[in-house]
Parts: sequence; structure tokens; C-alpha cells
Amino acid sequence: MRFPWRCILLGGLMTAYSLPAMAHIVFAEPTARSGSYYAGFFRVSHGCGASDTASVRISVPETVVSARPQPKRGWTLNIERAPLATPIKGEDGTVIKDRVAAISWTGRLPADQFEQFGVMMKLPDLTGPLYFPVEQKCVKGQNRWVHIPAPGQAWHSIPYPAPVIELTEPADMQGMHH
Repeated sequence: MRFPWRCILLGGLMTAYSLPAMAHIVFAEPTARSGSYYAGFFRVSHGCGASDTASVRISVPETVVSARPQPKRGWTLNIERAPLATPIKGEDGTVIKDRVAAISWTGRLPADQFEQFGVMMKLPDLTGPLYFPVEQKCVKGQNRWVHIPAPGQAWHSIPYPAPVIELTEPADMQGMHH
């Protein structure tokens, strides 16, 4: 059986075209229900070229008022907090006056390996994309995954896009439109 050279070329081009999407920092599960608790894992699939990753800093959107990072063996964890404009009452009745604004892990991830960095969070009662800018610092250089596409622009069409979760309606709200 002969494979036409065009099929081989087309297959190679399709593979090459799909590779850049794998190179981004992404959520392992990119969709979640609005208003739910969500364990999100940021997948870091490479270093900065051939340079090892030395730290990953995730900015948490202001609409996420509860975020708890997962510790990672061999990495130092740092949590940055910011005051809330208006304190809110937590589910346990306590008053929450600040929120997690950013989470950083510092350690060493070889450039040819991948790792996931976990955050448990209470998602806002909104639908649509929710972006989490990430700064990846390496032994030599850095990648700033901070760009947010314009409305209607494809996420993968911009350089260094911020990881995104697509928030969908809660299960109990689907089908309840007028």
C-alpha cells in the first residue's frame, strides 16, 4: 500500500500546527461551572527554551475571593494577599477582609519536563472566560503568559496567552432561560 506524499505532508503540517497550543500554560480542565468549587491545575509544559523553570507566579482575578494553593514537595510556596474593597461574609459566617491576589511556587523544573500547580478556588457567579495571568521565571529568561484576547479573537492566536477557564452556567440554571 502506498501513501501519497501529500497525505504525509498534510499530516506533518497538522501536527506542527497543533504543537504551539501544547506549549502554552493551560488548565488541565479548562471548563467549570459558575459559582462552584474548582480544583484547577495549571500545566507548565516546558521551560524558557532550554532553561529550567525556577518559579511560577499565578495572578488570581479579583472576582475569585477564595483560593487555596496546593503545596508541592521541593517547592517554596508564597501567597500574596490584597484587601477586599468591601468585606464579605464567608460560608462559615466569618468576615473575609482580604483575598488571595497571587500565588507563587519557587523550585526547579527541568525544561524538558512538565508539572502541574494546583489551586482550589470558589469560582465567581459569572459565565464566560476567566483569565489567570502567569509569570514563568527560568534560570535564564522568563515567559509572561499574560495576554488576553480581544472579544472574538481566538485565545491561541495571540502570543503568550493567559491561562483561561471557561465558566458555564451552574447545572441547576441550565435550561431556565425565558
